[in-house]
Amino acid sequence: MSELEQVAPQRYRIGYILQPKKLLNFLGTSLIDYTKQRGIDLIPIDPTKPLIQQGPFHCIIHKLHPQDWNKLNLDQYLATYPHGLIIDPPHLVERLHNRSSMLDAVTNLKIPLQNGTVGVPNQVVVKTNDEIEEELDSTLRFPVIAKPLFADGTANSHELRLVFDSEGLATLNAPIVLQEFVNHGGVVFKVYVAGEHVTCVKRRSLPDISEEKAKTLKGTLPFSQISNLTVQERSNDVEIEKTEMPPQGLVTDLARALREAMGLNLFNVDVIRDAKDCKRYLVIDVNYFPGYAKLPSYESFITSFLLDSVRNKTT
Repeated sequence: MSELEQVAPQRYRIGYILQPKKLLNFLGTSLIDYTKQRGIDLIPIDPTKPLIQQGPFHCIIHKLHPQDWNKLNLDQYLATYPHGLIIDPPHLVERLHNRSSMLDAVTNLKIPLQNGTVGVPNQVVVKTNDEIEEELDSTLRFPVIAKPLFADGTANSHELRLVFDSEGLATLNAPIVLQEFVNHGGVVFKVYVAGEHVTCVKRRSLPDISEEKAKTLKGTLPFSQISNLTVQERSNDVEIEKTEMPPQGLVTDLARALREAMGLNLFNVDVIRDAKDCKRYLVIDVNYFPGYAKLPSYESFITSFLLDSVRNKTT
């Protein structure tokens, strides 16, 4: 009998390590109460102390960078509890913090999809300022989206801009990713994944830009100002509601394939549908441990995943 079974055979101890902002958004009273009623005790983990002093846990969920694990002595903990479940392994999560590797799993997908194709927009990684215009001329055409290379949760990592010409390119600083802008009807589909549990919701996105309009635009614009690009207002909630969802089979197949390819369980995928080809879907972003609390009934969504994880591990 394991130490965990001796301590509390009828309940599951699940440790969590989350940054203050994530903690505030994710761990509400409703989730704590819901999990507790279903046999889960959510235990906060102090990131300044070794795990061995705080465990054991049936599993641990987190949103930490690899360097933040130093004081937790993860290797020591796993040596003592070799069946300890970490959701998800830090070195696998790290791939999503770099936009040059973030979409690799999508590019390498080998899955048949009956209701469409899934790929990524054309993009290039620019490591130095001297390469910016050279890379664009050889690979992409305006407008393009400029994204900081590192998606590490800092304020700078969220500073995305739409670039319309060479003068705009000259204002950028490498390292960055330049990604093709594809008109997509002003709607993004956000696919939330928690293990085998998958749900897709629609959200407002950037408005389409006609070729004529693109020719008149100069410089760059931060995403926060892009709603001013057109005279017509951005899609309202009614128009978004009318937008057809991707086929459920495509969503579940994509989620399963990415889960297996990345080795991760907690993530979301931002998907757009090409306005010129309704069967062409493009993944533009992958985020680890996203804002699940924005989902309706997220308590049951997360709790079902946690129960699946600990029960599958112990059976």
